[in-house]
Amino acid sequence: MAGTAHDKVEKNLALLIILTILVISVGALVEIVPLFFQKSTTTPVAGLKPYTALQLEGRDVYIREGCYVCHSQMIRPFRAETERYGHYSVAGEFVYDRPFQWGSKRTGPDLHRVGGRYSDDWHRAHLMNPRDVVPESVMPGYPWLARNELKTNLIQKKMTVLRTLGHPYSDEEIKAAPEEIKGKTEMDAMVAYLQSLGTALKSTR
Repeated sequence: MAGTAHDKVEKNLALLIILTILVISVGALVEIVPLFFQKSTTTPVAGLKPYTALQLEGRDVYIREGCYVCHSQMIRPFRAETERYGHYSVAGEFVYDRPFQWGSKRTGPDLHRVGGRYSDDWHRAHLMNPRDVVPESVMPGYPWLARNELKTNLIQKKMTVLRTLGHPYSDEEIKAAPEEIKGKTEMDAMVAYLQSLGTALKSTR
């Protein structure tokens, strides 16, 4: 009888798809839902602060330019990873990342602990023409970032929305945001964002 029922499922494509989706959904719920209630995944690590207005703009530029396509931001807990990049990534470092930038693609190196590793001038040179500082690099240059000035009309709305999602921005920080990014370029913002990556856990060690 069981064999007959199994045969029916295998031969009925619609039923097979429905049951497959059901099984995957149950498995995902069992694996993912508990993470929303674990302190280690929902509580910021000590010293972690939400992005400043300039860093937040830089993160948007980072995503817009597709930097995540070649660079991961997740150091795995393996010796080969931690010796090269530093302490492995923990969920509490990414509480204020929406969406988080974890990934496995590494045409270029992982960027999670890049904050403070190089000077601002190094990052600017690297973004203008990567081969000036890394001769073997296959990364394209982004010279237009130095020419594009940041717009100030949306930053307060972004920060207000993020505050409703739990980011602890004060009224004063939101009010001062347009002035903070006024006259800054997308290059300034990108460098500020890169210099913030992975610094919270460094400061607690």
